[in-house]
Amino acid sequence: MTDLTIDGGTLAYEVTGTTGPLVVLAHGMGDSRQAYRFLTPVLVDAGYRVAAVDLRGCGESSAGWASYTRTDIAGDLLALVRHLGGPAVLVGHSIAGGAVTIAAATAPELVTAVVELAPFTRKQSMGLGDLRVASFRRGMRHLLGATMLGSTGQWAKYLDVAYPGPKPADWDTRLDAITTMLAEPGRMKALQAMGKTSPVDAGEQLADVRCPVLVVQGSADPDWAAPRAEGEAIVADLPPGLGRLEVVDGAGHYPHVQFPAEVATAVLTFLAGVRA
Repeated sequence: MTDLTIDGGTLAYEVTGTTGPLVVLAHGMGDSRQAYRFLTPVLVDAGYRVAAVDLRGCGESSAGWASYTRTDIAGDLLALVRHLGGPAVLVGHSIAGGAVTIAAATAPELVTAVVELAPFTRKQSMGLGDLRVASFRRGMRHLLGATMLGSTGQWAKYLDVAYPGPKPADWDTRLDAITTMLAEPGRMKALQAMGKTSPVDAGEQLADVRCPVLVVQGSADPDWAAPRAEGEAIVADLPPGLGRLEVVDGAGHYPHVQFPAEVATAVLTFLAGVRA
């Protein structure tokens, strides 16, 4: 693990692989770079140099940042790309999906392609029809419990819904690590702050992206009543021809953890096309 000091704190990151195009992996809120424990070795074996970073306030990065918007996170990622010698492919999950969109739009010389995993990249709206979807209701209830009340227990219950079906083999160990991290000073406050931010800043940048974009959604993601429709809307808001959508059947909000082989295949196929 290495630290990068920037304005406001330090970012913890880990580079695997010594040669090849740079890929930067950014996780979602309440998580750490360990979210990419399954995807990283596949990318390295395919010839990429992979940097997995802990977002501000998360993992081993410092806590107590002034704010936690997608624009803030985009700036952090671009600082890391500059430090490591970009350009880079940016992969972002959930809140970081919006952040990598902003990074690509504002610094096109540093970003060759973007992968958004279950991203919150557009302004969200909820209708009565959404509430008829049971998984959406359950996920939203626990998510609000975590972000509004600062409850680690509610976050654990949200994760149980966000990983529908069989859990990863290391589920118990990983869940313990996440709850232990969130008990550290400032970590839950970071999660709460991220959960209360709006993705409007990312949505406003979609039309300004100039590089290829892959959006990956899980068909059973409880964060949306209609995950495929959300992915299609992101692609539609990009300039014509830049975006493509892959839907992983049966995956929830963490497709790269639940179905790493399928996600790796989609990402590597996409990147092969970008390089070509």
